[in-house]
Amino acid sequence: MPDSGDVKAVDQSPRSDGDSQVRVYGVPPQDGAQPTNIVRSFLDATTSDEADFRTASQYLAKSAKRTWRPFLVTNVLQERPKPEPTAQPSREDATGYTVTLSGSQVATVGANHAYTPQEKPYHQTIHLIKEGDQWRIDRLPDGLVLGLSDFQRIYRSVNKYYFASYQSESQQPNAGKNVLVADPVYLRQRIEPVTASVEALLAGPTDWLNQVTSSAFPPGTRLAARDLALDDTNALRVKLSRQAVTGIAQCKRMAAQLFFTVQDMTRASKISEVELQDDGGNSLCALTQDQAERDFTPARHSGHSAKEYFIDAGHKVVTMSDFATKPAPVRGPFGTGKTSLRSVAISRAETTAAGVSSDGRSLYVAALEDGTERGGPLVTSANASTKPEDGLSAPSWDGLGDLWVADRGAQGSRLLRMREGKGDPEEVAVPGLGDRRIKAIRVASDGIRIAMLVEDKGHTTLQLGRVERGGSSAHPALSVRELRPIAPQLEDVVAASWAGGSRLLVVGRESGGVQQMRFMETDGSASSAQTLPGVNGVKAVAASEDETRPLIADATEGIVRLPPDANWKTVVKEGSAPVYPG
Repeated sequence: MPDSGDVKAVDQSPRSDGDSQVRVYGVPPQDGAQPTNIVRSFLDATTSDEADFRTASQYLAKSAKRTWRPFLVTNVLQERPKPEPTAQPSREDATGYTVTLSGSQVATVGANHAYTPQEKPYHQTIHLIKEGDQWRIDRLPDGLVLGLSDFQRIYRSVNKYYFASYQSESQQPNAGKNVLVADPVYLRQRIEPVTASVEALLAGPTDWLNQVTSSAFPPGTRLAARDLALDDTNALRVKLSRQAVTGIAQCKRMAAQLFFTVQDMTRASKISEVELQDDGGNSLCALTQDQAERDFTPARHSGHSAKEYFIDAGHKVVTMSDFATKPAPVRGPFGTGKTSLRSVAISRAETTAAGVSSDGRSLYVAALEDGTERGGPLVTSANASTKPEDGLSAPSWDGLGDLWVADRGAQGSRLLRMREGKGDPEEVAVPGLGDRRIKAIRVASDGIRIAMLVEDKGHTTLQLGRVERGGSSAHPALSVRELRPIAPQLEDVVAASWAGGSRLLVVGRESGGVQQMRFMETDGSASSAQTLPGVNGVKAVAASEDETRPLIADATEGIVRLPPDANWKTVVKEGSAPVYPG
């Protein structure tokens, strides 16, 4: 302990579950245990780090051992379920005993490992009989039921990776065939983690992404040898069934999916190479770390900006790097302050900017080059007013170079897309929107996922939709389908921004609570990323899909920035609409 010097605050570092040395093992049933204690001990045993639930099965009657399917579904409760005997045993069941499990459910994880937020009361029964002179469970629901703390200890969110499928627009110049999309699932993190992540990848995309992604693995491909692990050189050798024997180009795409999926599971170890082998051990292809990051990295379409942008008090669009002491106007007409803007979006290539006028009526697009002039409006809203919630929303660019914006009115809203930021506005259908109203949008770099702030009955929620490209190549018809909530526990969401392949930064408040900022996964689960320090009165927020970049917010103190492992610092006292490219 130092005996001199200044006092310094020390924040508790977030615990890394992957580094935890704690292991949990079940306890076999005790002789003469009563039914409620049998059920309680059985539930404890299901939280163990056993791959096959061997100890938990000792609590089951012979008939239940044959029929119980623990991996069918995992029910996640706010707390561990409470086993209680039924109030009045049935006369027809004089030799049996029924125990009731109850609690508050928050989510489920299905057989395909997909997480689904689902808040509702949980109520199930477990029936016991005597085998010999010992109570054993003979009837119980399939799957597991876990408290949230146990679930977070046992399971880990892992991104599987699949290739974006642009369907009718697949021939567009920017619609690359090697764009990888993150598909988050939950896997048991201490039970053969590498093997589990590869098997989950081979099973194909989750239902929600299945319509807009594809796998390079031929149907029916499976592991020919289990117990996968990185070798001494951090290389991964994967032996696959005969279906995987294919051309070198497709083999490389398969290796890329494996590389980024397993890398997400083994975050502490950097994979040096992935080699695919046939079932006889012969090499099919190999992909090095450099090749994977050069040709297939999921962040390729998101750009690698080292700058942040916002609108200053003089109506100029300004930019600022981490090492600059003050912001500088961008090149081109938006850096002069002659056009009063409400919001701005910078293309991911940082060559073009799109801005919405201060009255919300007009969307302008201009090059970020000296000597260029701002043209007329690309889109004119019929719903403009001085209210910030009316007129055109803040625009958003996807990684394909297309520009998106919502036109908002009191009676509804339209979602529009402009090809390459210069084509005629195309209306995008949103079948699941109903009478709800779009307030803000943020399109992912892959162009097949879109986050939307949706207003309904006075409250604003964050919804994620998938972009489907139907029609023909000459006449594509876009639609956003299967909206699903990202932060269901937040009653009112103020702002959101993409912050990684499957992660968003969200600002909002729970019912009766105060405003908070947190990371959320695209499946609606809370991210394991660090807890963020609070900042007052956030109206807008920006995060980069490069997770090493600082967060930017429009708050009470002005435009503020949060570098990694630091606290919020004010950039300027007056400003608005902070953004990263996208």
